[in-house]
Amino acid sequence: MTSSLLRPRGQIRSGAGTSGGAVPEGSTAPTRILDWRAPRVAALVRELGAAAPGPEGPVDPVRQIEALHRAHAWIAAAVRPVYSVQDERPVSEVLRRGRGSCSQRLAVLEAVARASGVPTQVRGLLVDGTFWYPRFPRLRRIVPDQVLLAWPEFRIEAEGACASWLTVSELLGGLRPVAAEQGGGFTNAGPETLFEALARTAIDWDAAPAACPGTGPGAGAACDLSAYVLRDLGHYDSRDELFARHGQTLCGLARLVAEPVLGRRGAA
Repeated sequence: MTSSLLRPRGQIRSGAGTSGGAVPEGSTAPTRILDWRAPRVAALVRELGAAAPGPEGPVDPVRQIEALHRAHAWIAAAVRPVYSVQDERPVSEVLRRGRGSCSQRLAVLEAVARASGVPTQVRGLLVDGTFWYPRFPRLRRIVPDQVLLAWPEFRIEAEGACASWLTVSELLGGLRPVAAEQGGGFTNAGPETLFEALARTAIDWDAAPAACPGTGPGAGAACDLSAYVLRDLGHYDSRDELFARHGQTLCGLARLVAEPVLGRRGAA
């Protein structure tokens, strides 16, 4: 049994994104969360070789994608996974702490993308709290009934064609042969988090065909997480806009109480 007691009050979680139903354009601009101009974030971008091309420099989509793959691998290794509930924490602060939730680590990846000239946007999804039961087997009664998920998308330029939006699943788990070879679905149990799983399998929230290519009979269904989606909240130019409209998963008081404990608890 999940709980609705910790959910923010007065939040109407329905409808399309902030563009009135139209798909947002995304942006490369820094935001309060995606503060990629902060010294700590800028240093990471330089370390990863993900700096944006100059005004006259050509856009190389292959190099952009490779840089984001490196960024994901670096974040997975350097930012320890924890159950932090502060989704609006700036990326620079996540890097300073050296730990973060899946949402915070995805925000780091978005910040690197924007700093390298790749526009990002997010899709808001309300996910059934039962999806997190394997993580909290003894605390099911206080698991929130709805978890607000900011699922990033990246606009990659293609030579001679219009730029296309790629979900983080397509960018990291659907474009590399190694992902198809390793395969396997995500169970949300054990040491692997959703963030790590993106590197080896295509996480699917829409029951898309062939969600997990090359993983053997029945493996595709293991990657199909669409049954956990309670509502699609549409697309937003930034996670800042999504949280401003719909709030975070937990109310402010619950975050204040839970963060000192969960913000240090390893996701294992």
